[in-house]
Amino acid sequence: MAPQDTGSPDRRWPRRLFAVGSDPDPRFTLANERTFLAWIRTSLALMAAGVGVEALNAVTPDQSSPLRTVLAILLLLAGVLCSATAFGRWMTTERAMRTNASLPAPRLGPLLGYGLAAIGVVACALLLITGI
Repeated sequence: MAPQDTGSPDRRWPRRLFAVGSDPDPRFTLANERTFLAWIRTSLALMAAGVGVEALNAVTPDQSSPLRTVLAILLLLAGVLCSATAFGRWMTTERAMRTNASLPAPRLGPLLGYGLAAIGVVACALLLITGI
């Protein structure tokens, strides 16, 4: 679906994206946007979990653990990585739809999956070592 020519320039952002190809079916664009928002929710949940884990150190200073701090940092970094790459993923998917190209392979999913598995192992080790 091509945008209607109204004589005025396209002011949508990012301009470098909307300057190529033609508008795809709005349902696909909206589905792409929902996926972007799901990644943002995931990143917020990861960051909240990191803050929550580190809050345990503040609540129980006598039982504060460096492993708990490492776990909190890993969760926060996973959230930052997720949010930092979500927009790029949205844009490359949108560009592929606009140019009738193949959709890009998921890069964040496997990285996040393996990363969270590693964080889970650290959390299990923390539980076994400290008993907390």
